[in-house]
Amino acid sequence: MTNLKKLEIYGLETIPIVKEGDNIAKLIVEAATREDIGIQEGDIIVIAQTIVSRSEGRIVNLNDIKPSPFAEILAKETGKDPRLVEVILRESKGIVRMGGHHLIMETHHGFVCANSGVDKSNVPGEETVSLLPLDPDTSARKIRDEIKKLTGKDVAVIISDTFGRPLREGAIGVAIGVAGIDPLYDMRGKKDLFGYELRTTLIAIADELASAAELLMGESDEGIPVVIVRGFKYPKGEYSIKKLLRPVEKDLFR
Repeated sequence: MTNLKKLEIYGLETIPIVKEGDNIAKLIVEAATREDIGIQEGDIIVIAQTIVSRSEGRIVNLNDIKPSPFAEILAKETGKDPRLVEVILRESKGIVRMGGHHLIMETHHGFVCANSGVDKSNVPGEETVSLLPLDPDTSARKIRDEIKKLTGKDVAVIISDTFGRPLREGAIGVAIGVAGIDPLYDMRGKKDLFGYELRTTLIAIADELASAAELLMGESDEGIPVVIVRGFKYPKGEYSIKKLLRPVEKDLFR
């Protein structure tokens, strides 16, 4: 990764509403061509989790959910719909924190986030919610491989979502799946401006790229579920988002 003088970020505005079974890579390539942006070698394609989940059928109708007794108890304590709480519990390995209206969970992937990543935003239907992809790294890899098949271009793919942070207000974009990019840039051993050797510096570049994309995506009706980042020289390779997950024994906040 080198020092940057310019970074280009393009939001794709003509991606149609994604349905189960849709080929997201094809929709991205078509939109990029239609909007005269194209796909270039080394582009980073940041994709909102919601469209990946919709394409993979990770949508649940709450009318089909029967809450467990434990979900009913948590629903009373948090003021949430007991059916929603049941889905949150099913998508989690355990409760990390709870208080007021909040349920902070650890998902089966190992993410610590509100409501196990279960979301009602940008999902059609009042009684439907989206779940995180079962394996976001695999989802990212399939999209990356298909884009290369369609265009001949080697790109990186990041699947993003919005997470809150324990010590700051507001949500930011974070990476939940990667393909073709090392999500963590290791600067240990390099020198700073004054010649001191860096000993602990690790940069979560996948999260930084996801946050940059989030500025264009937004959370409301902007309709930009895919962003192309161009001009960033990233470390290439096959990695997993698990590289960004801090082990429990090193977590000072749990």
